[in-house]
Amino acid sequence: MAIEKYLVTSALPYANGDLHIGHLAGAYLPADIFVRFQKLLGNDVIYICGTDEHGTPISIKADQKKVPPRKIVDKYHRRIKSVFAGLNFCFDNFSGTARPVHYKISRQFFTNLYKNGYITTHTNKQLYCPHCKRFLPDRYVEGECPFCHSKEARGDQCDACGKLIDAIQLINPVCITCGHNPIIKETTNWFLNLPKFSDKLKKWIESKTEWKDNVKKFILGWLKSGLKERAITRDLDWGVPVPIENAKGKVIYVWFEAPIGYISSTIEWAERIGQPEKWKDYWFDKDRKLIHFIGKDNIPFHTIIWPAVLMGQDEDYILPYDVPANEFLNLEGRRISTSRNWAVWVNEYLEDFSADPLRYYLAANAPENKDCDFVWKEFQEKYNTDLANILGNFVNRVLKFSDKNFNHEIPFPTKLSAKNKEILEDISSVRDNVKQFYKTFKVRKACKSIIDLARFGNQYFDKTSPWTTIKSNPDTTAEAIYICGEIIRNLAIMIYPIIPSSAERLWNMLNFDKSILEYGWDGLLVEQNNPIKIGKIETLFEKIPDDIIEKQIQKLKGNNIMTKEESKETIDFETFKKLDLRIAEIISAEKVKNADKLLKLKIAVGDNIKQIIAGIAKHYAVEDLIGKKILIVNNLKPTIIKGEKSEAMLLAAVDGEKLTLLIPDKDIPEGSKVL
Repeated sequence: MAIEKYLVTSALPYANGDLHIGHLAGAYLPADIFVRFQKLLGNDVIYICGTDEHGTPISIKADQKKVPPRKIVDKYHRRIKSVFAGLNFCFDNFSGTARPVHYKISRQFFTNLYKNGYITTHTNKQLYCPHCKRFLPDRYVEGECPFCHSKEARGDQCDACGKLIDAIQLINPVCITCGHNPIIKETTNWFLNLPKFSDKLKKWIESKTEWKDNVKKFILGWLKSGLKERAITRDLDWGVPVPIENAKGKVIYVWFEAPIGYISSTIEWAERIGQPEKWKDYWFDKDRKLIHFIGKDNIPFHTIIWPAVLMGQDEDYILPYDVPANEFLNLEGRRISTSRNWAVWVNEYLEDFSADPLRYYLAANAPENKDCDFVWKEFQEKYNTDLANILGNFVNRVLKFSDKNFNHEIPFPTKLSAKNKEILEDISSVRDNVKQFYKTFKVRKACKSIIDLARFGNQYFDKTSPWTTIKSNPDTTAEAIYICGEIIRNLAIMIYPIIPSSAERLWNMLNFDKSILEYGWDGLLVEQNNPIKIGKIETLFEKIPDDIIEKQIQKLKGNNIMTKEESKETIDFETFKKLDLRIAEIISAEKVKNADKLLKLKIAVGDNIKQIIAGIAKHYAVEDLIGKKILIVNNLKPTIIKGEKSEAMLLAAVDGEKLTLLIPDKDIPEGSKVL
């Protein structure tokens, strides 16, 4: 089979805040699943991303914090990259747009369009804030949408109706920095002449017969209403400088240069692997399929504007092969709102859970063709039912039985009945269906098919009841266990793109010489014809208890009352006095099973011995903690974390990814009260 060639990207996340689950469901998890699947097939694929480090959201955040934009960018680049690592994303390169290589190629793209007659100059009207004494970029303005009359429209787009907006169209616009009403003034800017690309774009888009309906309908609606010239520069001091002499003080609009970040990140990847020209194999090869994973709010930029920018270059860049945009993910029946802190922040999620529960739930509940809802109770039920009760239970039953009764092996039978041969054919059909679902971005259907196969495995195990036939008919029992082993082998490979960490743990229990990726999808096409040596058997999925879900629900309710900034406001002294802060001494420390970040600490608080479960394993070695004095909150209600009781909370300072325990600067007795 010929190797297929892919270049996969996800929309660059803004480096002005943390990621929430809506981001993952839209642009990132579907891409990671697709890339892992392609790697299983042995195809030539790289996954490129990075942070979008220009634009008004970053400038606004910098203005609010009174720091340079670079400080905001560096902080959130580190945090976002860390979160992706915590979720086991397989980026080949994760870059950023505030880097020299990106500046260079973005200016080159602008220059080519300008030289080729695709950029025009216009003196246009723009909102100007007399109080701030500057022209206002679109996201510095909010007001009433002129189309649907939502009161929360931005100067570039209304999220309520999805229409793009010219800021001066807003009704009763307000400067978000100072709250004053701006005035309209004239300024000169450069525009991308989109109408010149209309015929090319229409012909290209009509050739995309297999694109998602929601994507194609959105684009054709745009084309039908007529393309308009679109500003390509703006009056802002943070961004890529416009490479024209009389454009001093202007930068290239972020919507124009952000997608170029896919190319600059690929160039950075090629340089990093020591093959600086290799990036061209991914951007100029007509056999390469460029797949952009985005949320639906990014559809016009990736299907009209970005292809037009590529068409206008001197070099013959490939155009997007597919743009499988997802719809929105809501939260507990409401739209996710970062301003109201109505969100599940991924960095906070990772404090209490591992990656795979979230990866599985978002895949099984993916907003592929319509908006979907994240509900904490459903998250718990879906994980506990599908993974713990069905898949995990099936694997555990089969492997423990086989390990005990067949000399630590899954046996290879001397013969197979006609019925069991049919079952192997059915497994092959499921595998073919799942393969097609992955290829066509139907991850929900892939999840369902995989769990249905695991459910069938449980039913088959019960029906054949090997525990009753092992003595009376060992050959029949061996045949049944072999079939179960084939189901498990297929499940491990098929579910790997969705929950890679758990799949690899399952694979290790099967004790194959090759890794999952080395074995690959094609390894499943050959029926196992030798016994499988069983490795160390462990519980694949621990059930999520009620108390940890209740904690998340209460946290979310608290978020709904206060924004993040409001939560930092001062409290009264009587409230503070309720905290019992004490000095404690760590007397023992050990790692918590199946939790890379957690340590179990025994601490002495005066005459009392307490246990703390603390997420400091990646910052402190166990041997370095014994005897250390720490500061704790002593009067917290005990809670259960990963099945272990935690009776207090230690205090630490955090700077980016660096964590430091708070310790007294003098040796004082444990149990001492902190005033």
